[in-house]
Amino acid sequence: MAQELVVYFSVYGTAKTVAEEIARQTGADLVEIEPVVPYDSNRDHYNALARLAKKEHDEDQRPAIANKIDVAAYDHIYVGYPMWWYTFPMILYTFFDKYDFSGKTIIPFNTHMGSGDGGTYDTIRKLEPNAAVLEGLPVEMRDAEKGCAEAVRAWLNGLNA
Repeated sequence: MAQELVVYFSVYGTAKTVAEEIARQTGADLVEIEPVVPYDSNRDHYNALARLAKKEHDEDQRPAIANKIDVAAYDHIYVGYPMWWYTFPMILYTFFDKYDFSGKTIIPFNTHMGSGDGGTYDTIRKLEPNAAVLEGLPVEMRDAEKGCAEAVRAWLNGLNA
């Protein structure tokens, strides 16, 4: 049986909620991508976070990751994130730059406020040409907050079909 990991980046907790549900339903290990410089998780400061995310994107920054994530031990890696400026947060570029996914299966998922996956699943395919990248699961932010168990179950069943 393939070893599975759910790795995620989350500031407001919605991607974390989906990640936890995937881990619960699959029995996969769960690891958070922790930035060296934490992001402000207070939703009242959303505009400041949006400005920072845009600056990171416009400057093609690679925010540092504080924790070491052992992807080598896993065959299937679920990768989750929120959408920021119609793409994934720049720390995900750091993650894909830092680790070798050759021969692995990457299974993306994301939370969003109306942009779906924003083309990020194709971006992962370009960043990781030596990995298989399966169809991901985009979850609208409000749906993640209300509960996503059924959406995750249906998606996982589709992956296994």
